[in-house]
Amino acid sequence: MEFSLKWLAFEITPRCNLNCIHCRTSASMNLKDKLSFSDITNVIDEISNEFKPVVVLTGGEPLLRKDVFDIADYIKSKGMRVGLATNGTLVDERMALKIKEHVDIVSLSLDGSRAQVHDDFRNVKGAFDATVRAAKILKEIGVDFIINSSFTKRNQHDIENTYRLAKSLGAKAWYMFMIVPTGRAKELRDELIDKEDYYKILKWHFELELKEKEMLVRPTCAPEYYALVDIESRKRGIEFKRRTLKFSTGGAKGCVAGQLIAFIGYDGEVKPCSYFLRSAGNVLESGFLKIWHESKIFKDMRDFGSYNDKCAHCRYINVCGGCRARADAYYGDYMAIDPYCFL
Repeated sequence: MEFSLKWLAFEITPRCNLNCIHCRTSASMNLKDKLSFSDITNVIDEISNEFKPVVVLTGGEPLLRKDVFDIADYIKSKGMRVGLATNGTLVDERMALKIKEHVDIVSLSLDGSRAQVHDDFRNVKGAFDATVRAAKILKEIGVDFIINSSFTKRNQHDIENTYRLAKSLGAKAWYMFMIVPTGRAKELRDELIDKEDYYKILKWHFELELKEKEMLVRPTCAPEYYALVDIESRKRGIEFKRRTLKFSTGGAKGCVAGQLIAFIGYDGEVKPCSYFLRSAGNVLESGFLKIWHESKIFKDMRDFGSYNDKCAHCRYINVCGGCRARADAYYGDYMAIDPYCFL
């Protein structure tokens, strides 16, 4: 496997107008931006010398930064595609036209099929209506968007209906997130989806993906799914053909943290993925490429033989890999077994 940066989440602000129960950053309007425009463009310059990843501008709520479109334009000037991860509440017709001009694809967060469910997750009344309105506006003016949905026990009953809503809104893809307990989600550990339901949900998703031909569907932070697909396909004697989105990493493996993807936090801290607890270094001190190539954490992510004994000797180590962030969150060891492993 070639370890080349294909996808980068760049958290350009910790500020947010919502108060989501699962936010990895514990974002709020009380926090302040730490990276200047020049800090961000310097990092982009450095990365562009070696890689041309899709760069997703995230937060917090990235649209709260006044220079968000200047940042997007600069990234595109370096030959990279730009994604925007927004909660959608600030997207009106005027903002949508700006997005169309400066951004290649948008991801919207939608955690339920009804306001009662989604707004409970986002801790702001009216968030659901605003996000659905944003999706309709983007669809109308021809901006491609995907929908990300996060689930715990409080909304797992609404998974199928949320998928149906995403499809009806015209999303190019629907990503079903299995929450990792980081940030505010640390307080949700008791209500995270349990291992038995996790397996059932992934089996449901496999059946869905066999039938769904219009919208790309993919479970996220669920690397065991890639093993399950192989197991179920062999059992049924079918050939499973995975489709990919042009803005994704290709969908070739379960956990690609620190292998094909990376995350830069609002404070410059670099991690293998958005949910990883530990920092591998800071771009303001070491530079991104040095961290990518030389940090112990990133090297460990790529040394599959050094994973815990079960993973290291599992036939699906190169297919699944286990969620390294979840292992660390539960056991304090990112090389430990994924607590959701059912293999």
